Amino acid sequence: MSIFLDAARDESGHAVTLAGALVAAIGLILLGIGAANDTGWLAVAGGIVAAVGVLGYDVLRHTRLDYGFFDRLDKLEKK
Repeated sequence: MSIFLDAARDESGHAVTLAGALVAAIGLILLGIGAANDTGWLAVAGGIVAAVGVLGYDVLRHTRLDYGFFDRLDKLEKK
């Protein structure tokens, strides 16, 4: 279990953004199933879930990874 927690905290693996990518993937699968079965409500719901996942991925990436990079760059520039 410790290996997964270390991977989630480590910036090199980018495991923290996996949550957003998984939500987007589930939404896209639902969208495809809804479109193939001509089920409008499922296609719309899948599109909304996919959009939330894509936005969630970007927010997680920015808040968890980019802030750390920019903070270290700012510290290096001050030296």
